[in-house]
Amino acid sequence: MVKTIKGSGKRKEAIAKATISKGTGKVKINNQLLDNFGNEIAVMKIKEPIILANNPKDIDIKVRVSGGGWSAQADAVRLAIARCLVDSNKNLKKTFLEYDRNLLVADTRWKETCKPNDSKARAKRQKSYR
Repeated sequence: MVKTIKGSGKRKEAIAKATISKGTGKVKINNQLLDNFGNEIAVMKIKEPIILANNPKDIDIKVRVSGGGWSAQADAVRLAIARCLVDSNKNLKKTFLEYDRNLLVADTRWKETCKPNDSKARAKRQKSYR
């Protein structure tokens, strides 16, 4: 692999843009090493596509992520990294789809919007007879 490959992922309000280039196996998210990013669950979630690709030591992965909470950011980063890895090696696509379809296909669920004159998405005005 000689060229750089770019990919993106979205989850709720979080948007991640990943770049894979030739390197020494470093994974950086928002200029932080992966192990220093977020909490332990988020780090394990993000490592899944890298582990399934047999920990490639000849590439560097850089990701910029913004918006959303820590879980949505972790899912967006995971999706972006997996898409980049598949672009660099087409054989990984079958492996990723068998393991978890959400590695390559975005989860399009969204927060339901609030309705007019109501406080919440499904709450109704209280009815009073007197």
